[in-house]
Amino acid sequence: MKTDIYNLQGQKVAEIDVPSEIADIKFNPDLVHQVYRVYLFNRRKPLAFTKDRSEVRGGGKKPWPQKGTGRARHSSIRSPLWKGGGVTFGPRHKEENRKLKINKKVKKKALTMVFNQKIKDGEVIVLDKWNFKENKTKEADKILKMLLSSKVKSLRGKSSLPKVLIILDEEQKEIKKIVRNLPYVSTVFLNNLTIVELLNHKFALFDKKTGEKIINLISVS
Repeated sequence: MKTDIYNLQGQKVAEIDVPSEIADIKFNPDLVHQVYRVYLFNRRKPLAFTKDRSEVRGGGKKPWPQKGTGRARHSSIRSPLWKGGGVTFGPRHKEENRKLKINKKVKKKALTMVFNQKIKDGEVIVLDKWNFKENKTKEADKILKMLLSSKVKSLRGKSSLPKVLIILDEEQKEIKKIVRNLPYVSTVFLNNLTIVELLNHKFALFDKKTGEKIINLISVS
């Protein structure tokens, strides 16, 4: 299987071979869903937290005498019976390890499946190299729309533009600055790439050099 390589003028300049270990892998939706769910679950922040009676401020003194008042006996206003007191069996998620685990090989296989499917669907755009003339957002916007026009039949404005994920190498931080204000574009560095970013965007875009590193990353041995 091969995929086309374009220059910044939208012209096809070459082709890149997709290794058989990537091209021949079968898409397993159940496995991809499992990995996607684990990533989303582990991104949740455990905010729910309640204090027990030993952690509530105040209440060191007995609210009233034990006997003689006619009222019920109470030892402290920190008791769960009092408003503003401690909570019995409340959520304490900050102390719990609620992370889900999944094998590295399973993550890698799911990433390979998603990439393979995007290549088959024509949702991967490979550039020869990044060589902007002015390094301005306006220039990047014009080039990206031109590249998308070869994949999408009609572009009616920014609201209808498909989401594009630009995958960058660590050395390409300048590209992130150029495209960061484009509403339809997101960027991710290669070492942070997961299937969540790929599945949440219609197109994946990267240059030839980064593409070779991606192939080495997702190749299933």
